[in-house]
Amino acid sequence: MAKVKTVFACTECGAQAGKWAGQCADCGVWNSLVEQKLESASPANVHPRFAGYSGGVRAQIQMLSDVERRTDLKTRTGINELDRVLGDGLVHGAVVMLGGDPGIGKSTLLLQAIAALSDRLPCLYITGEESLYQVSARAQRLGLQLDRLQLLAETCVERILEIAQQAKPKVMVIDSIQTVYTEVLQSAPGGVSQLRESAAMLVRYAKQSDTAIFLVGHVTKEGTLAGPRVLEHMVDTVLYFEGDASSSFRAIRAIKNRFGAVNELGMFAMTEKGLRAVTNPSAMFLSRHPEPVPGSVVMVTREGTRPLLVEVQALVDESHLANPRRVSIGLEHNRLAMLLAVLHRHGGIPTFDQDVFVNVVGGVRVTETAADLAVILAVLSSLRNRPLDNGTIVFGEVGLSGEVRPVQSGLDRLKEAAKHGLKRAIIPKENAPKGGVEGLEVIAVSRLSDALGYL
Repeated sequence: MAKVKTVFACTECGAQAGKWAGQCADCGVWNSLVEQKLESASPANVHPRFAGYSGGVRAQIQMLSDVERRTDLKTRTGINELDRVLGDGLVHGAVVMLGGDPGIGKSTLLLQAIAALSDRLPCLYITGEESLYQVSARAQRLGLQLDRLQLLAETCVERILEIAQQAKPKVMVIDSIQTVYTEVLQSAPGGVSQLRESAAMLVRYAKQSDTAIFLVGHVTKEGTLAGPRVLEHMVDTVLYFEGDASSSFRAIRAIKNRFGAVNELGMFAMTEKGLRAVTNPSAMFLSRHPEPVPGSVVMVTREGTRPLLVEVQALVDESHLANPRRVSIGLEHNRLAMLLAVLHRHGGIPTFDQDVFVNVVGGVRVTETAADLAVILAVLSSLRNRPLDNGTIVFGEVGLSGEVRPVQSGLDRLKEAAKHGLKRAIIPKENAPKGGVEGLEVIAVSRLSDALGYL
């Protein structure tokens, strides 16, 4: 067998070098050289990563109408909230990347899921960070039945695939991808090249054998997956744990999903018996104040296919600094600055001498523009020390010219609010339903001045 040659390529400019150096000689960037392998293009030396999905057989053109159609494409994991973010179940042959902060519950959730699946499908749990005894002790603490679950402590990807071809599992868990390495490369596990090559081989095996694979990924200080960004392009689904690890509540968001809705959110509560699905997350995020509180506004956001009630809180206080602070938690910082400018220009209410703090209660991250109107009313409520009535919800996008623009799924948001006993809704005029919503007073506004006048 021909010897595999390796080169070191710059991630910035693509230049190649025969040996590693601290600085790229072409572009001058430091610590940008990563190890890559060069292989012969002859069929005898084709690496499994580049073999066809049919197991190395020469690929042939096929008509789309001739491709086999399957009815058992998805399998329920037994955890409803996990099935929601996966797209109503786990797709056979899919590769799912699960990332999150240390100790937030990645291994616990996957152990629960694979334990539930092992009663129906052959499953294999591969651990590279814990011993088999530690995994067994955690399963006993969670009260899981693991009579049919197969465990393996291995980090070499070639050995993992060799054992998997013999055991033929339908679901595999790799905990974690940062500990796996391939013998083809000489770099240490966790490096950029090792992560890319190991993940590519596992993805190729998943497509060949129709095996679903869960990959646990570490995250950086910024909260993104550690390693090359190409990992997110290789896999089918990318899930992130959100929320504070010190809190008992956990949220899983689908950042990428080829088989379901993006930005879908699954809610869990951490208990002594592991992660428990939360069936009514809106009630979890709403803090029922005994009396109206200034700066608190309830809005309806939409996470994937689910409308969700969350509380937006604002605190506006006199600033003694040359540059007043603008702090937002759960919302984009630049959008807060833009909304304050719109409030000044079209509402005549300046905040240039005030510190503004905005927070979404419960650690939820709101990414859609439907929170604009709620943020503005919360800021004004705190500034004027005048609370909104209890039982009022707000949503709507605010444009730079002061108009209140409609948002998607307005009727679903109103029905979710009515279901939780809210009585009043301040919404864009275009989202107002013609027949109304039973038990809910709808106040439709078309300009920001209309909403400010109501407050």
